[in-house]
Amino acid sequence: MTEILAATVADGEGHGSARDGADDFTCRADPWELFREWMSEAKRTEPNDPHAMALATTGADGMPDVRIMLLKSYDERGFVFFTNDRSAKGAELGQNAQAAIVLHWKSLRRQVRARGAVAPVSPEESDAYFASRPRESRVGAVASRQSQPLADRATLLREVDAVASRSDGKPVPRPAHWRGFRIIPVAFEFWQDRAYRLHDRVRFASDGALWTRTRLYP
Repeated sequence: MTEILAATVADGEGHGSARDGADDFTCRADPWELFREWMSEAKRTEPNDPHAMALATTGADGMPDVRIMLLKSYDERGFVFFTNDRSAKGAELGQNAQAAIVLHWKSLRRQVRARGAVAPVSPEESDAYFASRPRESRVGAVASRQSQPLADRATLLREVDAVASRSDGKPVPRPAHWRGFRIIPVAFEFWQDRAYRLHDRVRFASDGALWTRTRLYP
């Protein structure tokens, strides 16, 4: 059995030693410190969009919904993303201001999950991020009636052209319904792939002041 656990797997059931990795991240005390380290590594190794995350929301009907978003910023206050709050996700957050996310970094064979309450960021923070976007993206955000029925692509492009013409030579202000949201996590889970599906997992839970840590079976 010891020989099996120490083997390097080549048949798809694992991707290295079941005991590999010098740093036992499951013993770490601060989930935010660990998240920053893992994100830093992902930025170096992921070929595309290390900030991509799946965002799950649930509306009043209790039916879950999920989509890929981009994580735009993060710190001890939470995870921030931006969207049209008239979209499907915006409506669901208006009905149930809670969400869950997962980031999967295939190159590192890692994932991070988090969930918690969701609150709008300040208008100033939304303004600052909107102003940092390319002009074409700002025009698109104004023109798009996100999640509403669209007859065809030509209709969308005509609306984009109309907004671009109206704002030619002028700033493109942030629409009031386009803003940022912050997920304030009450739980994290860090997962690292190991051979033979003997993965490493650790869950952090917050009581509002302190984080408690629990190692989990794979």
